[in-house]
Amino acid sequence: MKKFLLAASVSALATGAALADEVRMGVLLGFTGPIESLTGHMADGAELAFSEINESGAFLGGQTIVPIRADTGCVDSALAQASAERLITSDGVVAIMGADCSGVTRAVLENVAMANGIPMISPSATSPAFTTFDSGGIFFRTAPSDARQGLVLASIVMERGIDTVAVTHTNNDYGRGFADSFVANFEEMGGTVTIVVPHEEARGDYTAEVGTLSSAGGDALVILGYVDGGGSVLRTAYELGAFEQFFIGDGMFGDELVANTGEALEGTIGTIPWASGEGTDRFHAMAAEAGINGESSYTRESYDAAALLALAAQAAGEATPAGIAANIMNVANEPGEEILPGDLARGLEILANGGEVNFIGATNVNLVGPGEAAGFFREYVVENGEFVTIQYHQ
Repeated sequence: MKKFLLAASVSALATGAALADEVRMGVLLGFTGPIESLTGHMADGAELAFSEINESGAFLGGQTIVPIRADTGCVDSALAQASAERLITSDGVVAIMGADCSGVTRAVLENVAMANGIPMISPSATSPAFTTFDSGGIFFRTAPSDARQGLVLASIVMERGIDTVAVTHTNNDYGRGFADSFVANFEEMGGTVTIVVPHEEARGDYTAEVGTLSSAGGDALVILGYVDGGGSVLRTAYELGAFEQFFIGDGMFGDELVANTGEALEGTIGTIPWASGEGTDRFHAMAAEAGINGESSYTRESYDAAALLALAAQAAGEATPAGIAANIMNVANEPGEEILPGDLARGLEILANGGEVNFIGATNVNLVGPGEAAGFFREYVVENGEFVTIQYHQ
């Protein structure tokens, strides 16, 4: 019996030692729901950064990051909060890469993360409300605000000589914030918005909403939603002959949109946070080598969010929520040596030796304050079922 107890104690100690060498970080995204076709790729992007960190052997004296995935449903605040609670209380994560959609991100932030002091970096929560929200210094994002995307999209519409539009948006924080920005900027430029109609996700029939939009009229329909609901609205409007020209926002970008809408999407113009340059090229090459779809929405921003969490822990000298939160701005901006995808080992070594880094990442990271990031937007058109870049907007 004594030998058994001794063996059990040694086993427990060994297990404890192994766990002590692990740093757990949450990957909180909508693996179900209206953007589930995108979030697997986003998680892969984040975990590509964690893998790069682990392979270096230079993270906090040889510790290993263990990513733990959890679901938000994108639009299910109850599910998102329960998932976040489980990540923190059961899984013991010290930080969260996520959440994704703006409404669930706000719910998790206010009701779970702030109460537990857990830092979050969202790769895709773009609601303008986060710019001024006081999170106590624990919330950051690597995607720029829809306040800017609304301005960019309004300018694109006006530049095409279209000055009268109808607008529909998904009925949540993301859709409302984006629509408010677009409408305000479009009208300030001299345009006319005939009507603004919210739509719900995951409905089988959008004929009523399209009928209302069509009755109000407009030279084009602006759809600010997700692949599921927004794509269905677009297809219905096309099939009913309600509109011929469509403009869409970032939430609808993806191969599934093309598959679901077919010829209805041809000629559609859209915007999405994007980047170009050496860091972006490096990320795409790394993703391709790893068998990851790095060209999908917000994969670059997810890589950058995950890398920032790890670099912040290294700068703090410990993987604690407070240490990570306090150092995110330090590693994201000047001064310091510039760090691109593939350079994370060098960044860790610089920080371990007391130096400073300026993480450029895959998206030319520049955090202009807690809750806000500078960034670029890609303007594209759908041609022959492909998303073709027109230009980039800052």
